Amino acid sequence: MNNKNNKFRWIALIMACLINLCIGSVYAWSVFANPLAASISAASGHTVTNLSIVFTIANLVAPVTMISGGYINDKLGSRWIFLIGGVMFGVGMFFSGMATSVGMLIVFYSLVAGLGMGMVYGCSVSSAIKLFPDKRGLAGGMTTASYGISSVLVSQVARWLIESTNIGTTMKVLGIAFFVIICVSGLIFAWCFNKSSDIITQKAPVQAATGKNWKEMMKTGYFWVMIIMLMAGAFSGLMITSQASPMSQNIFAITPAFAATIVSILAVFNTAGRLLSGVVSDKIGIINTLRVTFVLFIVSQILLFLSVSVGIGLFIAGICGVGICFGAIMGVYPSFTARQFGAAHNSVNYGIMFSGFSISGFLGPMVLNTVYSSTGAYNLAFIIAACLALGGLLLTLIKSKA
Repeated sequence: MNNKNNKFRWIALIMACLINLCIGSVYAWSVFANPLAASISAASGHTVTNLSIVFTIANLVAPVTMISGGYINDKLGSRWIFLIGGVMFGVGMFFSGMATSVGMLIVFYSLVAGLGMGMVYGCSVSSAIKLFPDKRGLAGGMTTASYGISSVLVSQVARWLIESTNIGTTMKVLGIAFFVIICVSGLIFAWCFNKSSDIITQKAPVQAATGKNWKEMMKTGYFWVMIIMLMAGAFSGLMITSQASPMSQNIFAITPAFAATIVSILAVFNTAGRLLSGVVSDKIGIINTLRVTFVLFIVSQILLFLSVSVGIGLFIAGICGVGICFGAIMGVYPSFTARQFGAAHNSVNYGIMFSGFSISGFLGPMVLNTVYSSTGAYNLAFIIAACLALGGLLLTLIKSKA
């Protein structure tokens, strides 16, 4: 491999991580939610207390631009994807700070920023993986880990800005900053990608030539096995991550500050899982990594179930397990998709695969809330998640290329 070109691909990977650090701020929603609700209430004269629909829609629409943006990326390259997505994400965040109604917030945060996020995320992860055919797990793990840790880092910056100014100014400052960083980093990424693109065919010439497009991928039986496995893992992860704070407060009557600490612990282990799974999957294979992940998922849900009667220490242990397993699922799936169906069309293919994540993002929190509303406890939800993880484990026994 040309050493100079090898240097360019590492610069591209750093830019991809920086971009994902920006768009991952969508998951700092818990910091934005209450101040935005208070701001909208003051502006409209009507009390607004629940803005969860805003976050839900932002996650549901992401696959739309992951798929369409992936098609453009595969045909024209990443430059325009990052510029368009960066503008959308920055504008969406900026005007969210000016929202005077829930509808206006849905338009700018959920739709404009959410669609921009999906476009940029799919392109950055898939393109980075193309440049590392010899280290796909590492590239996927690093880019998705940057996305995951954003909820911890950006939330601290956002909290300081809100306390120093107000929510409106905070959203505008973040919007401008994200717009600049994504667009500039995207241009650098595209330039470095072109400089080192020969690595793709040098390292994986056969797979580059024979990769399946989305139609061919969806005709294979294994596509459906993979998307069900993704849904099984994402269901458990999103069910817990979406409600970790209120769940811990409801079960153990702890303070909001302590609950926030638990959420931060969860985010850190989520990020660690993405990095660790990427490195491990390059060593032992993706399927073996997923098998270990689903076993740990089951154990973690059992710990959460037992913690209700044993104590909060066991609950935190279960939270850590869920975090690292959820991170592992999200860390290996971009490279899993590329390894199974080829890297040539991975931008579109992974966008379609990611729809399983969005479905679980809707079902996981809904099941948890329904169970708690009906029974006054979370135990049944933990059992359901463990059973789904067991189903995912059994599906890993079906033959794959990974």
